Order: sequence, then structure tokens, then C-alpha cells
Amino acid sequence: MTSELRNERKAWSVLIVSTLAFTVCFMVWMMFGVIGIPIKKMLNLNATEFGLLTAMPVLTGSLIRVPLGIWTDRYGGRIVMATLMAITVPAIYLMSYATEYWHFLVIGLFVGLAGGSFSVGTPYVARWFPKSRQGMAMGVYGAGNSGSAVNKFVAPVLLVAFGWTMVPQVYAAIMLGTLVLFWLFSHSDPAHLVPSNVKFSDQLQALKDPKVLKYCQYYSIVFGGYVALALWMVQYYVGEYGLDIRVAALLAACFSLPGGVLRAIGGVLSDKYGAHKVTWWVLWVSWICLFLLSYPQTDFTVQTVNGPTTFHIGLNVYTFTGLMAILGVAWAFGKASVFKYISDDYPKNIGAISGIVGLAGGLGGFVLPILFGVLMDLTGIRSSAFMLMYGVVWVSLIWMYWTEVRQTEVMGANAKSFSLQN
Repeated sequence: MTSELRNERKAWSVLIVSTLAFTVCFMVWMMFGVIGIPIKKMLNLNATEFGLLTAMPVLTGSLIRVPLGIWTDRYGGRIVMATLMAITVPAIYLMSYATEYWHFLVIGLFVGLAGGSFSVGTPYVARWFPKSRQGMAMGVYGAGNSGSAVNKFVAPVLLVAFGWTMVPQVYAAIMLGTLVLFWLFSHSDPAHLVPSNVKFSDQLQALKDPKVLKYCQYYSIVFGGYVALALWMVQYYVGEYGLDIRVAALLAACFSLPGGVLRAIGGVLSDKYGAHKVTWWVLWVSWICLFLLSYPQTDFTVQTVNGPTTFHIGLNVYTFTGLMAILGVAWAFGKASVFKYISDDYPKNIGAISGIVGLAGGLGGFVLPILFGVLMDLTGIRSSAFMLMYGVVWVSLIWMYWTEVRQTEVMGANAKSFSLQN
């Protein structure tokens, strides 16, 4: 077997097992999206408290991303990923013994470390592939976001059959088994290490780069919004449409599943057409979907010649689910295209920059569920969550127009070349 073929096999082995590990980590990270519902009832939480509960794991999973990206550059993805997974196993298991609100918040911080795995695997898998295929590699790895959908398939079944405490116990066992598989089938290459004495504070200096700041804004939508809505949707279906938790989780997976699995296609499209073009259309599709999703259930009365007539406007569960599925597909492509920007613009610093952008996206996933809860407590309107997201997308569209679109063709050959040069 030639060395080239051997390296190719190692690259695919690393990609497959890393994607599996990330899927399980994401499944654990999104655990509160399902088990949070019986916990909310048990502790009598309001919407804001529920938002904080679901968002707590997202906080640590976000804050740890930058140092994890730096450590991956320095020590290699294999050892960093394995260590991260090992640390989370005890915390996941202990979740089943929590009884007070503060117990869940504190343990949730440790469980949330699993969410930092994205900043480990992204540079780890990318360096095993040539530049022309890095978008594909990062897209396939990023498809591990589908762990959110896996959680919606697995957790409700365990919850209904055995109670919510069984979910973290089973998840801890799954994480441990995945750790063993990852260690057996992953590889390390000293040539991929980037020796550096750069500190965490030094890496944050990259935020002074306007392009990095802009990519953070994009990612706070396509990833932060994805995480926030993945956590929020099950209870939204239960409250808005009165569905059983199993049916609600299944329908919520129509958003979570394409939002994760199709990220690989987004990576391929970004390699072919350029990050700029893909991101631009992702934002427009998001804008349209969120506009329609924002409209609350409304009854209004019109005085006609025959007397008052009442009309009802609002999305039924089928239309709502369809729009959420479209939004999930768009954000899957957007998550891949943002990281294609990074591999194009910062090829020697993928780990650190992806860590910073991942941090911004993760913080979006932390802040948004809390804001969803606050808005719902203040207004009583469930669709206020989509109103907020609609406004955030407006900001990115305007920013992208002034910094990119006015300088290039969106529907032409120059679109790709601009992305590669910028």
C-alpha cells in the first residue's frame, strides 16, 4: 500500500470517527431540549427560567471553544477530543441525581463542555484533506449537528418508558462507548501541529479584524439560532399546538435533522460556488422564513355589509413544520459556508479563528433561548422568538450588502473569485 493511499484511508477514518464523536457530543449538549420539559414541570419554572436551564450547557460549550481550538493546533485533535469526551462522562451521569434548580444549572455547565468538541474536530479533520476538499471535510464533520435530531428521537422514548432520569444515564454510557471507538480508529500526524506560544488573550485580538467579526455575526445566526431553536422547539410545539412530547420531538427533528445532516452538502456547494454566494442566499431564505414564522395566531373582526365577520390568520402545524425544515436546510448550508470563509482567509490559523467564530455562534445559542423566554414572559406571544431572529438576520443582510455584495456579483463568475480573494 502506497503512503498516499494509506494517508487517504487515515483521513477518511479520522473524518468518520470524528463525525460520530461530534454527533454524540451534540446529542448530549442538546439534552435539555427534551428532558427540560418534565424538569420545568417538576420545578414549576417560568419561560425565562426554562430558557436559562436549556442555555446553561451552551455557555460552557461556547466559552471553551477558543482554548480548545488553540490546544488542537498545538497538541493535535486526537488527544484533545478524547480528553474532552472523558471529562464529560461523570457530569452527564450525575445529571440524573439532580433535584434542585441550581443543581441542574451547575451540572449543566460541566455537561456543556461536550459542545466545545466542534472547535476540536473542525481543524483536526480539515488538515487531513487538501484545500480543495476542506469545505467538504468540515461540512461532513459539521453534520454531527444532527446529534440534536438524534436526541429528539432517543430522549422522548427513554423519557416516556423510564422517566427523564434514565436519559442522562444512557447518554453517559453512549459517550463512554464512543470515546473508546474514537481512540481506536482515529490517528494523529505531527505535521498537522502548529507550534505556538500564542495566549488565549492574543487570539482574541483577531476580533479586531472586521472580517472575523462579520463571520462571528453570520455564525451567531446559522449556528447560534440553530442551537437556540433546537432547544426551544419541542416545548414550542407542546405549548402552541398541544402535542404529545413524542410527536413534538419528532416534528422538531424536521428542523434539527436537515440542519445537521445537510451541512456536508453546504460544504460541497461552498467549495464549488464560494462561501460568499452560498451565505448570501442562506440569509435571504432565512429572512423570508422567519418573517412568516413571526406572525402570531391572530383573530380579527371586520365590519362588513352583512355585519361583523371574524377571520383567523396563523400557521397550522404542517405549514409551521415545513417552514422550519426549510430554515434548517438553509442554516445547514450557512454553517458550512461560514467555515469555508475561514479556511480560505486563514489557512494557517484555522483552529484559533474557528474557535473564535464558534465561540460567537455558541454564545448566540446561549443568549437566544434566554431572550426567547424573556420575550415570551413579557409579551405572552410564543412567536416572539422568531421576531427576534428576524431582526438579527436583518442586521447580517445589511452588513453583508455593504461589505461584500456592493463589491461583487452575486450571480456570476466573480462571486467565487471574490470569496477566494477576500
